[in-house]
Amino acid sequence: MPVQKEFSLRTILQLSIDKAASDIHIMAYRRPIIRVDGVLIESQEFDVVDPDHFEKLMLSELSQAQQEFLKNVRELGFVEHMPSGHRFRVNLFWERGHLALAARLVPVVIPTMQDVELPAPAVAFTQLDQGLVLVTGQTGNGKSTTLAAMIDHINQDRALNIITFEDPIEFLIPPKKSIVRQRELGSDINSVKESLKYVVRHDPDVIVVGEMRDSETISMTITLAETGHLVFSTLHTFDASQTIHRIIDSFPPEQQTQIRLQLAMTLRGIISQRLIPRAAGKGRVAAREILINNAAVANLIRENKVEQIPTILQTGNSTGMMTMDQHLISLYKNKTITKETACAHMLHPEFLEKMV
Repeated sequence: MPVQKEFSLRTILQLSIDKAASDIHIMAYRRPIIRVDGVLIESQEFDVVDPDHFEKLMLSELSQAQQEFLKNVRELGFVEHMPSGHRFRVNLFWERGHLALAARLVPVVIPTMQDVELPAPAVAFTQLDQGLVLVTGQTGNGKSTTLAAMIDHINQDRALNIITFEDPIEFLIPPKKSIVRQRELGSDINSVKESLKYVVRHDPDVIVVGEMRDSETISMTITLAETGHLVFSTLHTFDASQTIHRIIDSFPPEQQTQIRLQLAMTLRGIISQRLIPRAAGKGRVAAREILINNAAVANLIRENKVEQIPTILQTGNSTGMMTMDQHLISLYKNKTITKETACAHMLHPEFLEKMV
């Protein structure tokens, strides 16, 4: 079945706007698929995608440099600006020999910390002068949105020099009280790892590393926090314990003792989150686990007893900590989510009846 004549990158992205979709996927021999409130839906507005037509179309909209990057790396990420002011994070990649696309709508307005319902410990993290704060979660669970809300809160509240390293830049953060310098991989920098080596020359107070993807980036990020900067970053991890394990396991055994010592000293907190459907059936809410690195947590990290951290989380409510299960139960009690949804996302759903 041929593709409709009006099919183009912008018309397909406009569909996402019209349908209030967060993501859109294009692949060979399928209709475009959109994600609305976390659910994937096949679009009926366009015909099945012809792979040859789609490849020619996409290549015609890329610069020569982008085409070369896609050819050599087999992946390409960029931001598409729409006439309406909407922005999309677009990724092109190859799948079974055909070009495919995944795009995510970036909200035009940066949400406040109240908009994303961040708890008090997250506010406290923005008031720190140094240390490492991590926002974690699986892809599509709002890490970038949460991080942007926290950074813009600093921007409005404190006169600091904020430097970000992003791939690509999602939320555009205009300077308010702070200086905000957003540097994008590919256009402003060639490598996050290389740029982090020189960032201290730019007199930063706050450094944002969009994602810690490898051991070298992790090491430099921790070192920057160790040398007196407030550093924020993200990881694709499920909870606080897994986050710490992932960081440590990124290094060879002979380096892990040193990394544990550095992490125990520099880590200030971890916000792990996932977006789940609201009980009303429209929209999603963030369920979060909050870890605050106190003396007990730091000791467990140093002694390689990370598996005991959930116990600290369960008993640390008075200090602002909470487990994912505890927050899910709270959301259920407040009728924000259904019992079925809470149980589906809980690590120990058998505790729901007891705690309620």
